Amino acid sequence: MLIDSHHHLWKYSVEEYGWIGPGMEVLQKDFLAAELREVSAANGVTGFVSVQARQVIEETTALIEIAANEPLIKGVVGWVPLAEANVGEVLDRFADSKSKILKGVRHVIQGEPVEAQLLNKDFNRGVAQLADRGLVYDVLIFANQLPATIEFVRHHAGIPMVLDHIGKPTIKSGKLDTEWEQGFRELAKEQHLMCKFSGVATEVKDATWSIETIKPYFAIALDAFGIDRLMFGSDWPVCLLKTGYDRWLATVRELAADLSADEQQKLFAGNATRAYNLA
Repeated sequence: MLIDSHHHLWKYSVEEYGWIGPGMEVLQKDFLAAELREVSAANGVTGFVSVQARQVIEETTALIEIAANEPLIKGVVGWVPLAEANVGEVLDRFADSKSKILKGVRHVIQGEPVEAQLLNKDFNRGVAQLADRGLVYDVLIFANQLPATIEFVRHHAGIPMVLDHIGKPTIKSGKLDTEWEQGFRELAKEQHLMCKFSGVATEVKDATWSIETIKPYFAIALDAFGIDRLMFGSDWPVCLLKTGYDRWLATVRELAADLSADEQQKLFAGNATRAYNLA
């Protein structure tokens, strides 16, 4: 079994995906269920978790509809207006939607002032409403937001959370992001938080990358979170900016080669299944 804990789907348009800018032409096309099936067939992926790419409720609805008709998609992490007073009503509308395919919620914190969401009273009130609904919160940040993220995650100790893309360090060959490491290790002490080893190649600032560039970050992630709280993810198709799906999967497999068969099963399937309560 191989579960990809993090990928995206979209029907591309310039208006709706303005963040896909110059130099990102490889992403300027549709990535839908048909393309996902091709990825699965080529790489042996047995299940995917679809994650929001736009902060509109219509995308969450669309992802749930796609997942209801695509057996490969085992769960959806969508977007809802967490800071709005009616967020509970919105969550309840999705509660039983398509056999409870909504597994979690995410807001794109990266690039925002921490006061806008992470330290915002209304946003935190909305996040707190995930607890009674059995939903996970996915944390998407840049490494410079780690101090505020630690406070945020500690505040919500009763809500299962997942850190996306190991907190997005600044990765350069021959130079470890030590400031990221310090905050990352502190954040990893929160036992209700799991971590995706995903989107890492995209954070490499060099023109090219090798497994040697990635290796220290895998070692730190594994040491900090342990084998029971770390999961594989691709960040496809965004990963195509730096790597093909097959190369990224082969890289993580090689990094995990010294783990036992049971530990590899946790990394590549078991932990994602447990974190998102996948069928």
